[in-house]
Amino acid sequence: MDVEISHAIRTELTARWNEPHRHHHNQRHLDEVLAALGVLREAGVAFDERPVVLAAWFHDAVYEPFSATNEEDSADLARELLAGDPDRDEVARLVELTKTHEPAADDRNGVALSDADFAVLGADAVRYDEYAANIQAEFSQVPAEIFRTKRAELLTEFLSRPRIFVSAPANQRWESVARANIEREIGELR
Repeated sequence: MDVEISHAIRTELTARWNEPHRHHHNQRHLDEVLAALGVLREAGVAFDERPVVLAAWFHDAVYEPFSATNEEDSADLARELLAGDPDRDEVARLVELTKTHEPAADDRNGVALSDADFAVLGADAVRYDEYAANIQAEFSQVPAEIFRTKRAELLTEFLSRPRIFVSAPANQRWESVARANIEREIGELR
């Protein structure tokens, strides 16, 4: 799924998504999020395509593994680069929403972006294991025991949610596989 983005913005964002320190939060992840948005659209999930696709492009545009402000910094970048764009504020709001991935059920744009961003959790076991290894690679400077503890805590929080995926099509397509993948990873971390 794609929308028109100026050459200058696309070039800057592509460079960011391809920074060498990125193992998961890279061009492949962006491509998978955009593909998942297409899957959701085909499954009947309604959302405003332009701001959601732009938010996908911006959602991890600023990514430093040890930063607590990646989402806010990415939203600020969207506000800066999309100055004068009518979708600027919605794009920034959606980017900030990816900090929690907890959109309101009636926030159709937030639901679509959150579900698409989490789609990797519901991937087949081979892809999920690659994703998990890439997350670990991004935090390779963290002592292994600390990484395992913190990662297990995050994954346990995901499992505690009534639903990881908010939209019915995403829930039907990815929820059970995501929960199995996450449970398996937690078992491997402990």
